[in-house]
Amino acid sequence: QVQLVESGGGLVQAGDSLRLSCAASGGTFSSYVMGWFRQTPGQEREFVATIGWSRTSTLYADSMKGRFTISRDNAKNTVYLEMNSLKPEDTAVYYCAASRRGVLTRYQTLYEYWGQGTQVTVSS
Repeated sequence: QVQLVESGGGLVQAGDSLRLSCAASGGTFSSYVMGWFRQTPGQEREFVATIGWSRTSTLYADSMKGRFTISRDNAKNTVYLEMNSLKPEDTAVYYCAASRRGVLTRYQTLYEYWGQGTQVTVSS
């Protein structure tokens, strides 16, 4: 069983940057595809980015491409989401997730493990 704990969320102003972290335990972290998703009240959870075990394979939602960067440190069992030029519409709870399927995917149903989420609020 994999446990995921997100951190790094908070209140920032538009244009600021923020780095989220997700620490994993209880599994072989390097073998998992890791993803970030986000959700606002009343909306479905939305794909943000995903990264493969090798760290060189990544996939982004079109609206985040160029502003967000996903990375991972397999030695630290941690995946990161660097968010730049934040906008008020980036306000959401951000979740990290782990998939054992070995392929990059934007489909949340293919991720078996989820963290509790961290709130990011961007003020205008």
